[in-house]
Amino acid sequence: MEALRLYDFLLSGNGYKIRLLLTQMGMPFERVEVNILKGESRTPEFLSKNPNGRIPVLEIESEKYLAESNAILMYLSENTEFLPYDRYLKAQVMQWLFFEQYSHEPYIAKSRFWMSILGKAEEYRTALEQKREPGYAALKVMENHLRHHRFFVDERYTIADIALFAYTHVADEGGFDLTQFPAIQAWIERVKNQPGYISIIHEPQLCLDW
Repeated sequence: MEALRLYDFLLSGNGYKIRLLLTQMGMPFERVEVNILKGESRTPEFLSKNPNGRIPVLEIESEKYLAESNAILMYLSENTEFLPYDRYLKAQVMQWLFFEQYSHEPYIAKSRFWMSILGKAEEYRTALEQKREPGYAALKVMENHLRHHRFFVDERYTIADIALFAYTHVADEGGFDLTQFPAIQAWIERVKNQPGYISIIHEPQLCLDW
């Protein structure tokens, strides 16, 4: 059986979501590094895979591609323990996935990109200041939820946790102070203790044993 191929940038939290889930599912995949800092996601070859020019992109089979990290999470987790079967619980997972992309990632991930990946905190100082309030607002929503729940949906680890964990656990790299969010910190440790956990900088090796 042909392995999945993931077009990815190692430091990307969006790419990390997919790497983490695939590893925890025990699914072999080939990771292809796409250096977005060198414009490699804007080449004609890459744009033929995703016209939006963004990573990650999952090649499911030859010439069959899927983009958008949370769409990929949904696709991979269908009929697995990482996505509830119940219709309402599944909708709750999707609710958190939309929250992550609309209310969380634009502020926390973007700040991390400017500060720690580009190393241009001073150049983006004004923009970073504008990201602070909505970024902390998203963290407060998470904190309030996690004060009463071990995980985000159904009291168990799902792709909702994977999606939110990716950029939350490195939020300090974007200048966000997580010490004021004890429930988030406890949840981060619970995620790290899940079977098959890998760090954001871990580069999985392709294994063809199915």
